[in-house]
Amino acid sequence: MPVPSADFKQALKKLSEKEKEALILRLVRKDAEAYDALSFELLESVTLESLFERSSENIHDILFTVSGRSLSKALSRGLKKANQEIARYQRITKDRKGEVELHIYTLQLIFDNFTGQFESIYKGFYVATARLVLRTMALIQKYLHEDYHLEYQDTLNAFLTDLNGRSKRRQLPFNLPWQFELA
Repeated sequence: MPVPSADFKQALKKLSEKEKEALILRLVRKDAEAYDALSFELLESVTLESLFERSSENIHDILFTVSGRSLSKALSRGLKKANQEIARYQRITKDRKGEVELHIYTLQLIFDNFTGQFESIYKGFYVATARLVLRTMALIQKYLHEDYHLEYQDTLNAFLTDLNGRSKRRQLPFNLPWQFELA
């Protein structure tokens, strides 16, 4: 993200209200994320809950509409898109707890519906899921209060137990812990 210079800020101050409005409207027509960010800031009808709900629906749609010759590869691409949706939610709202909740939601969808693909000859989906579990654990430890660590411990331990019970565990290029340690 570029940082506005002093000259840019001065030029912006010199614009009339009508020119500023036209500039903002032109910007939001070209950038959907800018539109969502401004809607979140300006409109009372766009709440944290509504953005969370929309992101979770998008993640569900992404994972359940994947297609391709190899389901495992398609799920890897879908998981990447789901992570992009979560990152978009976080950039718009700056809500770390919501970001973690979306990670947990994504992982729950995977473990409830797609664990059979962990045994595919392609290890990409298994590795991507393991990385998502690690990222979720890091986010919880870094950004959330200790009380949330206990709240998520059982869920994360269930994910880790499943991942560690797979034969592909030895093929991971990183160490996967056996359980989520409380801080």
